[in-house]
Amino acid sequence: MLKKLSVKKLALTTVALFAILLIYLIPGNDHKLDTISDLEYVNANVTINPIFLLDKNSYVSLSEVVLTNTQIEEKALELLNVLTVGGADSKIPSGFKAILPPDTRVLSLKYKDGLIKVDFSDDILDVSDEMEEKIVEAIVYTLTSIDDVDKIIIYVEGEILTKLPKSKINLPSTLDRSYGINKKYEFTSINDINSVTVYYVSQNNGREYYIPVTKYLNDNRDKISIVIDELTIGLNYNEKLMSFLNSDAKLVSSSIDGDTLKLEFNSSLFDDVTTKEVLEEVVYTICLSAYDNYDVENVSLIVNNEEIYKTTSKILENKKDL
Repeated sequence: MLKKLSVKKLALTTVALFAILLIYLIPGNDHKLDTISDLEYVNANVTINPIFLLDKNSYVSLSEVVLTNTQIEEKALELLNVLTVGGADSKIPSGFKAILPPDTRVLSLKYKDGLIKVDFSDDILDVSDEMEEKIVEAIVYTLTSIDDVDKIIIYVEGEILTKLPKSKINLPSTLDRSYGINKKYEFTSINDINSVTVYYVSQNNGREYYIPVTKYLNDNRDKISIVIDELTIGLNYNEKLMSFLNSDAKLVSSSIDGDTLKLEFNSSLFDDVTTKEVLEEVVYTICLSAYDNYDVENVSLIVNNEEIYKTTSKILENKKDL
């Protein structure tokens, strides 16, 4: 059972039902059934997709946006439009902002076998050196949030982008989430460097959202062990990053069974041991972190040999069901 601290921002079904109720209550409407059918048709084509936007602290942060397209290429184009300043500002949630320069154009976009190839106009590079890498991160993480998309190749005016011109950062020709996001370098030696992506909680106008941070450190343990240790630290005031995982929570064991990552904890995972309640934010920070570090389809949380939660990837798409 999950104990929620935040309320779902988007309630499309509720809105649609309310609109239908109003139609029934308005007298003299001879086209009720046609209008209701239209509403149901429009609602059926609306989807909610993760998107990575810039927050007030300049983190590339996980949010959600309503899309009107269902096909992969059309979804990708719609998401890139929202990422572009002035492209679809009305769709951007309060407290976030678009990251691509305002004149950026998508010259072409093709999808095949898990890979999106997208060619931008050179306006995309009209940013400061500090923003160059954030733009790449936002594109990669946003497009790979689409089901069946795993990798991205970014072109600029027909040429693969392999080096950022101002920061001089080299890029792999094919990008995926292993590239990292909101990177922090905490290693003291160039030997045995491990990269781990951890999702933290932040707040905007009293609502929680999630920030992935890729850490590079000298720690050769399993990535999930590092994730849990990082999350038990709690609140980082300087970096505006939070975790609600109890500092006494311990990862007892972890294993991969087929396509499921099984994580067994002590009872300190619970926010309330009596009711066996787990904070929503705890589930999301653990599960989102797990999906970014492991190639699995499911994450199972276990306490005292009892599975208390199991989820599939793209967890935030299912928040309304929790």
